[in-house]
Amino acid sequence: METVTLGPEGTYSHRAATAVADGDEIEFRQSVTSIVNAVAGGEYDRGVIPIENSIEGSVTESLDALAEYDVAVVREIVTPIRHALLAQGPEFDTIASHSQALAQCRSYLEREFPNATLEAVASTAQGVEFARDDASMAGIGHPDNGGDGLEVLAEDIQDQDSNATRFFALAPAEERSKGGGKSTLVVYPNANYPGLLLELLEPFAEREINLTRVESRPSGQRLGDYVFHVDIEAGLYEARTNEAIADLEELAEKGWVRRLGSYDTEHVVG
Repeated sequence: METVTLGPEGTYSHRAATAVADGDEIEFRQSVTSIVNAVAGGEYDRGVIPIENSIEGSVTESLDALAEYDVAVVREIVTPIRHALLAQGPEFDTIASHSQALAQCRSYLEREFPNATLEAVASTAQGVEFARDDASMAGIGHPDNGGDGLEVLAEDIQDQDSNATRFFALAPAEERSKGGGKSTLVVYPNANYPGLLLELLEPFAEREINLTRVESRPSGQRLGDYVFHVDIEAGLYEARTNEAIADLEELAEKGWVRRLGSYDTEHVVG
């Protein structure tokens, strides 16, 4: 089974993808959008993308890609995030990492390196590689990325010890499953009026379906027009879920409702 995730080797996405690939080869792309596109087109059997971090919230590029391309969510993987500062030595003037990693370590960086230049790059692993190639740079990534010329100068520098990230394992749309304890929907009502959000939520409340995440993203069509991403604690095999979705489809008759699938959650120790 061919799996694709954010690269280069050593990213947190790569660590999550190892649970999906089960020993098979993992390939890398430099953006979430290219990963989702490749899975939607059947180029890969599985794609692994970050969805939400417990400190910084949702990954907006992932949400937008899931609204644009038709894929299935087949697994949810939760992994703890342990950030370390890595460099060739204690003297450097630039710290490079993914923008979310920099944000997750904001307090530490402001306290310990207030004069350092922070550089956002495509992934934590890319920042580590920059530090390995350039003594004037440090990277933030998993401590296992140390060695080969890089020292681990500090470990567990994230602002919260409970820092964790949710990843989605994606598959081509035809592999969408109705079985699982959670489901994800994308709703585009193509409308904007007072009480719209309440109306979108009521079908779930009426059937006692717990919402674990509701997020809006601009549709890109016009100001004030939104796409809604909804995670629920119910499977698509359940009658109550289908009844709620039927109500949603009536509300979104000018737009659409996409069922990304049902899945279970797996915790992977990082």
